[in-house]
Amino acid sequence: MKRVGTVILVGLIALFVYIAYEYISYRTKNAVSDAAFVRTDSLLTLSFKVDGKVDRITKQEGQEIKKGELLATMETKDFEVALEGVKRNVEAVRKKKEALEVKRATTARSLDVQMRIAANDKTKALHDIKSFSYEIAADEVRLQKLGKDLRRYRALYAKKLVQKERLEAIQSAYESLKKGIEAKRSRLEGLKVAVKNLDEKMKLLRVQKEGLKELDHQIEALEKEREALEAKEADLKNKIAYCFMYAPIDGSVAKRFINEDRVIEAGSPVLSVVDPKDLHIEVLLSEKKLEGVKEGNEVKIEVDAFKDRLYHGKVERILPASAATFALVPRDIASGEFTKLDQRFVVRITIDDPTPDLRVGMGASVAIKRD
Repeated sequence: MKRVGTVILVGLIALFVYIAYEYISYRTKNAVSDAAFVRTDSLLTLSFKVDGKVDRITKQEGQEIKKGELLATMETKDFEVALEGVKRNVEAVRKKKEALEVKRATTARSLDVQMRIAANDKTKALHDIKSFSYEIAADEVRLQKLGKDLRRYRALYAKKLVQKERLEAIQSAYESLKKGIEAKRSRLEGLKVAVKNLDEKMKLLRVQKEGLKELDHQIEALEKEREALEAKEADLKNKIAYCFMYAPIDGSVAKRFINEDRVIEAGSPVLSVVDPKDLHIEVLLSEKKLEGVKEGNEVKIEVDAFKDRLYHGKVERILPASAATFALVPRDIASGEFTKLDQRFVVRITIDDPTPDLRVGMGASVAIKRD
């Protein structure tokens, strides 16, 4: 009996040593962790970009969705009414601007025509002034000559050397020429006055032309008003578009946060959607187990929900900072009190053979083969 007991004891010790060896060997060759979870990059929380009342949600939790499919809508009546008002204002401003532009163009053409006419009249008047000045000078020379002839004929007539008719003819020619000179001088003064009046008219036209700048300012102000209204119109159209929520991916609804007929603020969560095919494993691996763990290393994965299955994968990447680096309340070691803690790093693992029943958030255990 003693010999049998001894054999059994030795066998148990050998079995324990073998199990211990296998356990230690397995842990040496593999980085093992139970802090693993099924994750996805396609878990998206959807919200509206505007405030309003949700009047329709087309999908329930768990239902499949297609990219571009309508998921939810908000009431658009207020935005549509505001948009119609802005459109009317845009049209009114456009018509007012067009009317001012027509007025400006018509006034400018009229002033240009009047300026050209006044300039032509002034040129003609100056030419007439110059012409009349030459004629008056020539007539004055002739008048002087006739004056000498008249005095000579008067002397001859006093001596009875010429007939009276001859004297009267010269005297009549002299008076006629004198009156003609006076008429031309009067006309010359009238032309000079006309030139002054034309100068004043041209000054007035230039002032009126300067007044067109006021119309330009009004047109510019209306253009800015139109641009502002069109920007508001575009903003309202965007807000109306924001009242329709479409699926950004193929997948299913993971969570519905609100019900229909609820007033919400912009950014409030409405639906959470996920692509169940876009899965990976995320492991929080102790820094003491990182030795030999590299990108591309093979991984065995056991999901807690399916104990009879073994999944396989590969290390995709090891994040460059520990999980504690991003803690909301970092450790304060300024006082000098410090307890060294084991830091954990996130290791991302791709799944080579995922199954449709894997769910985001499931727990898992992994064994990463070390180099």
